[in-house]
Amino acid sequence: MMYDIGKIRADFPILGRTVYGKPLVYLDNGATTQKPRQVVEAITNEYYNTNANVHRGVHFLSQQATELHEASRETVRKFINARSTAEIVFTRGTTESINLLAATFCQSQMKEGDEVIVSAMEHHSNIVPWQLQAMQRGIRLRVIPMDDRGCLLLDEYERLFSPRTKLVSVTHVSNVLGTINPVAQMIATAHAHGVPVLVDGAQSIPHMPVDVQALDADFYVFSGHKVYGPTGVGVLYGKEDWLDKLPPYQGGGEMIQHVSFEKTTFNELPFKFEAGTPDYIGTTGLACALDYVSALGMDAIAAYEHELTAYATRRLMEIPGMRIFGESQQKGSVISFLVGNIHHFDLGTLLDRLGIAVRTGHHCAQPLMTRLGIEGTVRASFGLYNTREEVDALVAGIERVRKMFG
Repeated sequence: MMYDIGKIRADFPILGRTVYGKPLVYLDNGATTQKPRQVVEAITNEYYNTNANVHRGVHFLSQQATELHEASRETVRKFINARSTAEIVFTRGTTESINLLAATFCQSQMKEGDEVIVSAMEHHSNIVPWQLQAMQRGIRLRVIPMDDRGCLLLDEYERLFSPRTKLVSVTHVSNVLGTINPVAQMIATAHAHGVPVLVDGAQSIPHMPVDVQALDADFYVFSGHKVYGPTGVGVLYGKEDWLDKLPPYQGGGEMIQHVSFEKTTFNELPFKFEAGTPDYIGTTGLACALDYVSALGMDAIAAYEHELTAYATRRLMEIPGMRIFGESQQKGSVISFLVGNIHHFDLGTLLDRLGIAVRTGHHCAQPLMTRLGIEGTVRASFGLYNTREEVDALVAGIERVRKMFG
């Protein structure tokens, strides 16, 4: 299939709007992506025509809504090539998925003094949940260091394993550096030590094909809103034998088989981890988004974004005083940078007045900023609908700001 950027952009009405009288240039896809009309229409259609609570009702609408919800689970299963829909748990997003796993894994599989390995480039959502467990249960965090290019030091990683290591939890793609970590290799290393691995796929799922069986990941998590789907819905994939071992995260309806005041027995997978009414409208939107990117082809998206990011890197490096953070050979569609002595917040604010939406700050990765010796960066992150013309607008905008600062 031809990658028709004009046709793709027409699916995203928001890209046609103006900001401060300028055409919107949306380069904050690492934070959240815009939604194609197909996703919004699927959500609207379900609210107008099929809205009823799932799994509990014998009436027609409930049966229809349940079928849609479970069809969405199958769409997710196929998209990441999980073995069974029992391995697909719906959550509110990557953050809740990691919190669910941190709480249930540490409760059932770890004791005081046991260790979790994370990396120097983790998002706060893959640091703080483990720190909360450290405070409650006395577990310890070990950190994989990285080099100045933003690549993890795999020899050092190997040395972090000990009999106390119970889990590795690592990002697939850094939300700041764009580094694509060699997670298949890292998983193989951990498995050689008998240690399971959680992969944070928030920044990989929208940009490249992911096959959880080929990776041999024990757990893989991601958010709908970063892959052109709705906010407030996400996924925890877990190997069935692991999910079976873990206790429920929350109690309530749906996650039970039988309740008496003496004893409760829990539901089968994946429902054991889905207490309460799920976001069944959101799961339909997520499935529609996954169908949308699948129709374009994940390989085609990856190739297009790779070429666009390479072009953006070349153009940005023409700007005097430009510093780009993250120089891994394997890199996703994220560019974090500073220009001369211009504060990242000032640069981002002035670019916004030109209609250019970028991210500024520490990007929820303060330990990484400390490692880089900076407070924050400006981040341009690309999606499947961005263009070379938008890159040119970004470069022209930065040049304009740079001249203002002399």
